[in-house]
Amino acid sequence: MGDARMGHAMGHLFRPGARRETFIAMRYVDVSAPGGPDRLVLMDGPPPKPGVRDVLIRVAAAGVNRADVLQREGRYPPPPGASPVLGLEVAGTVEECGRAVTQWNTGDRVCGLVAGGGYAEFCAAPAVQCLPVPDGMSLIEAAALPEATFTVWDNLFQRGRLAPGETVLIHGGCSGIGTTAIQLAHVLGSRVLTTAGSAAKCEACIQLGAAAAFNYHEVDFVEAARRFTDDRGVDVVLDIVGGSYVARNIRALAVEGRLVQIAVQEGRRVELDLHQIMEQRVTLTGSTLRSRSVEEKGAVAREVRARVWPLLDAGRVRPVIDHVFPLAAAADAHRRIESSEHIGKIVLVMGESVR
Repeated sequence: MGDARMGHAMGHLFRPGARRETFIAMRYVDVSAPGGPDRLVLMDGPPPKPGVRDVLIRVAAAGVNRADVLQREGRYPPPPGASPVLGLEVAGTVEECGRAVTQWNTGDRVCGLVAGGGYAEFCAAPAVQCLPVPDGMSLIEAAALPEATFTVWDNLFQRGRLAPGETVLIHGGCSGIGTTAIQLAHVLGSRVLTTAGSAAKCEACIQLGAAAAFNYHEVDFVEAARRFTDDRGVDVVLDIVGGSYVARNIRALAVEGRLVQIAVQEGRRVELDLHQIMEQRVTLTGSTLRSRSVEEKGAVAREVRARVWPLLDAGRVRPVIDHVFPLAAAADAHRRIESSEHIGKIVLVMGESVR
């Protein structure tokens, strides 16, 4: 049986030639109650009905993100009107187009950013937040693209204004965000420093294009970054940690440096020396993505398609896939991401023959 709480997000998917009251049930992952990974339960219910500017995607694969863990724990509710089902990025084929959709056709292979609903066999996505699957890329790889590419492009290159020849420090280099940011910054001509939690992870970052990787269990990244830049400091820091890292990030920055905050895994409240910010002329910025309007995310999608997709089509940047789990093993996928042992993205697949 489906979950009654999903009623507002669900609709009917009709079999060809069937009467309108007939629908096909889909499988999706439900959170039975806030808590640990064992709260994730596989359920059956009707597929969502796309709005006039949406496409309905027959999902082949869905990316798993830290935000999904927070939502499962009851600490990151979906924005108003979004599906309560977990999952912020999907890849698959277009099953149905809303009346106002002109850029996609049934059968197109797409990946898309969504505000919820990804852990399911069907997902409704705003058409402007979808992009074509890059040349030569599998649907599993494509499912790992939207959240990381949108976030990295918007924050590192738009807000952080990272330019060729500059030096960037990327925290969490082996995360989905980190592996994407390292590759893009390197390919676009910047020098990349990064932090990671083991020697193996540091080596993986080097292989992706980092000039240096610092094991944060063993090395003070401020001193290491200063030493690497002959005490000048880095031009940009991309941070997912927050908390005590914020003041340290500022010490690692050069004059006119930019600190871009995109997550607060250690904590959201900090104490800062404003005089240091003034002396260094530091810019402190950041953003969230999920709660922004469809129009705003559509604008990011257009930038990503113009600037990032050619690099993906050419094979110069590729998503790093750590592990693939079947939909029914979503709890194991969450345990994997919570272990922090992964390198790159974790993906759920809906069937056994996803390509």
